[in-house]
Amino acid sequence: MKIKNIKDIVKNRYSKVAEQKQSCCGSSCCCGGTDTASLAQAVGYEASDLKMIPEDASLGLGCGSPVGAADLKAGEIVLDLGSGAGMDVFLSAAKVGASGKVFGVDMTQAMVDKARGIAEKEGYKNVEFRLGDIESLPLDDSSVDAVISNCVINLSTDKAKVFREAHRVLKQGGRIVVSDIVTEGELPESVRKDPELWAGCIAGALKREEYIELIKAAGFYGLEVKANSGYHVVDSEKRELGGVHSITVTARK
Repeated sequence: MKIKNIKDIVKNRYSKVAEQKQSCCGSSCCCGGTDTASLAQAVGYEASDLKMIPEDASLGLGCGSPVGAADLKAGEIVLDLGSGAGMDVFLSAAKVGASGKVFGVDMTQAMVDKARGIAEKEGYKNVEFRLGDIESLPLDDSSVDAVISNCVINLSTDKAKVFREAHRVLKQGGRIVVSDIVTEGELPESVRKDPELWAGCIAGALKREEYIELIKAAGFYGLEVKANSGYHVVDSEKRELGGVHSITVTARK
């Protein structure tokens, strides 16, 4: 599939999710039903953390809990890549406090509108949502302390550029914490060409070692895999796909 077609497919899918016209990603990952609190806890969120954020911000789209591994401190500036309805932004905002700030960047206008609406309704003063591509971030060089992302980078057709951009906007000594989908081997060509599985965070997934090497190649060091778990996935013909994992990775600039 052409890059533009993939981006259009992803935008269309997540626009429908934001507008609640579709539950999420069909039978693949980054979703699983309407009980979003249970889904969030299943991928690593604490029940106490979920009480700190607006219910409308949780759409059940994640595959891990990057905020939990980021060790955020009061006063820090944080960026969430592919922020969706703002779940990780609002959770981060509670941790960095009034003296900190959290930016969310998403390429889907409907998601940005939804997140901004929640922020205004709930009276958040330390968050800001921007429309943009994670391959070309609308932030200045060396402007944030931490970059987080949850099951989004796999949707990009240029993951190397995403990591380079994350490195660019981080301050020296800053950190990146990402939860994402990777594979143990090559996915079948039929899966790579399946638009449903592209939007569902599977078809664009890289092999684990390739994913990690891209992070290192962008200039990060001290890489650690904080979590690694198998992911149950079926293709469009209801066949199970093995070797798919959710990992949470941390590294520093």
